[in-house]
Amino acid sequence: MNETTILSGVIDCAAYRGGARVATLDIDGIPAALADPTLFVWLGLFEPDEALLERVQAAFQLHDLAVEDAHRAHQRPKLERYADSLFIVLRTAQFIADSADPGDHRDLELGETHLFVGVRYVVTVRHGSLKNHIGLRGRCELASDRLALGSGYVLYALLDFVVDQYFPIAEELERQFEAIETDVFDGESSRETTADLYDFSRKLQSMRRAVSPLLDVLQRLERFEGAPLPESMQVYFRDVHDHLMRIQEMLEGLSEMNRSALAAHLSLLSVAQSMKGGGRGGDECEPGRTGAAPTARGSSVDVSGDEHPDDEGPHFLRVPAPVPAPG
Repeated sequence: MNETTILSGVIDCAAYRGGARVATLDIDGIPAALADPTLFVWLGLFEPDEALLERVQAAFQLHDLAVEDAHRAHQRPKLERYADSLFIVLRTAQFIADSADPGDHRDLELGETHLFVGVRYVVTVRHGSLKNHIGLRGRCELASDRLALGSGYVLYALLDFVVDQYFPIAEELERQFEAIETDVFDGESSRETTADLYDFSRKLQSMRRAVSPLLDVLQRLERFEGAPLPESMQVYFRDVHDHLMRIQEMLEGLSEMNRSALAAHLSLLSVAQSMKGGGRGGDECEPGRTGAAPTARGSSVDVSGDEHPDDEGPHFLRVPAPVPAPG
């Protein structure tokens, strides 16, 4: 993959017969390949511009509404059916190591993959990091017997690949929470801990927005009947659904523990403030040292990790400041 290819928006485009790659195509060569009933086409795009998407739409006869969605990022995971084709949105995620400390994975990088799936084609449109799909096509091409199943198998492979990437993220979130929990219960609870809880909550919410709607997508695929997916693919989608359920359970467990850590953190701050104020409550405490996490809005923030996947932004919960001890 060279820089010119990436900048052009086309990562790779190939025709397959019986699971074997038989031709590398440009956009203009796609209609002729689709005219051959023995071939299916797999096109990969990276952040294509509107002009390129129009050419792709014409080559595959894609629906206007689906193409409009594919041009914009920030879509929630979903599945839409247009006649004998599907449009699917997935969210990708990976931790980015701190440049100063490669062992410190602080930043969660989010991306999206949009898929057009027809009887004899798959088009992927990636938004965000290119790293999320490295090696996937090559592994599929090595499994030629499965790739012979066509576009349904490519869809399964993409779903399985994305969901498998969630496991190390959930494990890293568990590691980060253990560090925060240690600060809370070992007497190190501070305003820095409040910031850590808020940062952790944002990451947890981002992952839950990726996972929860995708469970619905996979449930639909498990029961999907008719073109463009053969019924034999249902068992494959069921396997991915089982993996994603494990991720969901890990995230729910973290959310519950995060709630408990938040409650303990607020209580410990309240005790510390009361002791510092000589038992006369918050009037003699440092300005701004309340039990709630400060935000840019000047409100308290819910750092429990709970959220509703359909919503665009994080939910804010006002947490009342602890009641001062009587003077």
